[in-house]
Amino acid sequence: MMARLRTVKRSVIALLVVGAAACDATPPPVGMERGEELFETCAPCHGDAAAGDPKIAAPAIAGLPQWYIQEQLAGFQGGFRGRHADDLPGLRMRPMAVTLNREGDIESVAEYVASLDPVFPASTLHGNAGAGANSYIVCVACHGADGLGNPDLHAPPIVQLDDWYLLAQLRNYKSGARGTAPADVWGTTMRVNTLAMDDQAMQNVIAYVQTLR
Repeated sequence: MMARLRTVKRSVIALLVVGAAACDATPPPVGMERGEELFETCAPCHGDAAAGDPKIAAPAIAGLPQWYIQEQLAGFQGGFRGRHADDLPGLRMRPMAVTLNREGDIESVAEYVASLDPVFPASTLHGNAGAGANSYIVCVACHGADGLGNPDLHAPPIVQLDDWYLLAQLRNYKSGARGTAPADVWGTTMRVNTLAMDDQAMQNVIAYVQTLR
């Protein structure tokens, strides 16, 4: 009798363990709660408020549109970003994006980041905004005269992005570190617009973007 009870007890404990494991393996529903939990992995670089850290080339992402964050994470996962040897910040970011591998992970963390108060980082470059205004005419078609972007054209609100980050991305597009994957249609479009720009022209147009805030 005692042996049978011990057997039953062990069976019950085993079922409880299996049940607990099954619960642990089930992610919370897609949405803010799950996104906040996932963001704990992002916070060491981007900060608790997602205000970024220029010392480690982590841009401010708080308050950026959900669609844009989702698209960038998908780009890292798909190899559009973070695979070129010259893009060290991207190489660091890609493995983090790859960990978002359960259904709804990208959507959840993007929704959470988009809900945070937007950050407008201080200027760090010294371009000529007046000269940049003329160059920005080419950018208006996608990013808008106000720099707020256009989701239909996959153009982000560049007025919210760090100026040093914008410069790094323009350099990446021009060098081919970004925007060369055949399937990256919008990246390819962006790269074409950078090919005629030298470094000073890039800094000038970014200086102008800073005036649009």
